[in-house]
Amino acid sequence: MKVTFEEMIPQITDFLKSEAKTETIIGAQFQLGEFSCVPVIRLGMGFGTGGGEGEAPNKQGHGGGAGAAGGIGIEPIGFLVSKDDQISFIATRHASGLSAAFEKVPDLIAKYLDQKQAEQVNN
Repeated sequence: MKVTFEEMIPQITDFLKSEAKTETIIGAQFQLGEFSCVPVIRLGMGFGTGGGEGEAPNKQGHGGGAGAAGGIGIEPIGFLVSKDDQISFIATRHASGLSAAFEKVPDLIAKYLDQKQAEQVNN
């Protein structure tokens, strides 16, 4: 069976495209009380291909081979949070780790939006 790079690359990219979604990694949009929260991710992709063919020195054989690979690096970086007509971004990177950030999200959202609302009232 002869496989070409032109056949392999679309298969790899289709697979990566179907898997590299926020919903696949950390979930879909969700409601948290009055807040709509949308997870945001950072995505990096890499590809590599190689191949070759040749003749044996005594012309008694011919060989060839090819390969392709792809990789994904995905990291949750925060949430877009909306309430009424306000939208804010809350990062998940904190010194205490991602799990601690997820536990604090409801309180952080409320405090952040209260502060923004107070700033608008004072301006």
